[in-house]
Amino acid sequence: MAKRPTPARKTLSQANLAALGAERLSALLMEATVGDMNLKRKLKLELAAEVGAVELALEIDKRLAALAASRTRVSWRKRPELIADLDVHRRAIVDRLSAEDPGGALASLVAWLDLKPGLDARVKDPKGELSLLFLEAADDLATIASAVGPDDAAPVLADAVETRLSEWAVWVGRAAPGLSPPVARRLLDLLTIGRARPGGRRALVVRKLADRAGNALAWARTWPDEDQTRPDVGAEIARRLALAGLAGPARAALDASRPRSGTARRGDRKDAAAEPSPLWDAAEIAVLEAEGRSGDAQTARWAVFTRTLDPAPLRDFVSRLADFDDVEALDRAHALAAGHSDATRGLAFLMDWPALREAAAMVTARADEFRGTGDAVPLWVSRLEGRYPAAALVLVRARARSLAPLGPSRAEEVRALSVEAADLAIAVGPDHGLESHALFIDGLERLAGRGPRRHAG
Repeated sequence: MAKRPTPARKTLSQANLAALGAERLSALLMEATVGDMNLKRKLKLELAAEVGAVELALEIDKRLAALAASRTRVSWRKRPELIADLDVHRRAIVDRLSAEDPGGALASLVAWLDLKPGLDARVKDPKGELSLLFLEAADDLATIASAVGPDDAAPVLADAVETRLSEWAVWVGRAAPGLSPPVARRLLDLLTIGRARPGGRRALVVRKLADRAGNALAWARTWPDEDQTRPDVGAEIARRLALAGLAGPARAALDASRPRSGTARRGDRKDAAAEPSPLWDAAEIAVLEAEGRSGDAQTARWAVFTRTLDPAPLRDFVSRLADFDDVEALDRAHALAAGHSDATRGLAFLMDWPALREAAAMVTARADEFRGTGDAVPLWVSRLEGRYPAAALVLVRARARSLAPLGPSRAEEVRALSVEAADLAIAVGPDHGLESHALFIDGLERLAGRGPRRHAG
């Protein structure tokens, strides 16, 4: 009886194909290339790579030259084949050629990217597939240029930006975060030293390169003078200059962009100074630190917290305090939040910090001030109900009261909240100082427009 074949040996896998032997596989590949030009091109590129980097570069460049010279319009049926063709050659450049000859790979990738304008004229790209392919190649550009080094890669990229700005501003801007700092610094110098202030797309490229190179002055120079007086722009410039240790220019940038008061109508008194943004607050603190005024920076951090209840400046403030001083500062911060004129805003800070004990005390002390409409209320209830059920009960009731007037569309949610409130009332017990569950339900009925229900007692 013939032996039945083993299913594992019939599975299409690399190991099973290798078992067929080189001669049989070669025959199958040659058969597969019939009618599949991209497979044929890929195999030719692999053969050229085995010969050496020079042969591979010649094979790639020959195909890129043919694509650049073509003027034939590409139909929607042929577009997938063209995209696959381009990707095959990009992968040959990135995966094979760059390992042997980074400089040659950079030249080939630049030529590959330079195909884009000509292809745009010949190919309709309604889904953006072609554009995405070229945009993704910018990441490869960063890797290869970094491997080539600043002296050879930066001039090539600078020439591309200067002569073909429309496309290369996008690609170099995308590549900038992935460039090695030396390449970014050298390219930045070539695009800025001895040149007028960059504008438009060129300014965007320079700004991203300056960010990567850590050059705060070059980053600031990309903004027009009038934009530098805008609070958020000036603040970001000042922050970067301060972090770079340039205290004087940072102070000048900050003062030039300081939010100013305005007038509402003719004859009215001037309004109070516009409230600074979080970005401007952070910049002011950074500038104070750069000037060596740590005490003033601490005062500014506390002032920002008291105005905004933003936890970030408070954390920075507390982290710079000595032992025990931080405990006192947190007690002051919690008390300030608990007494804030906007009860929900104060509670949000205490819940997010977190300071659950203080939050629960605030909720029960100011029960009548909560409306329960915020999306965070269910989360707050879940965090309080275990240890502080009375506070959770206040918030559940507040949410139910806020939804009851909205009518039938929210009736089911109100009923669920009523059940939850009943369970919490039992957990809290009769001595919680809050109204009874029966009175709470009566109030809900009135809010819903149905009148109070009758209940025993």
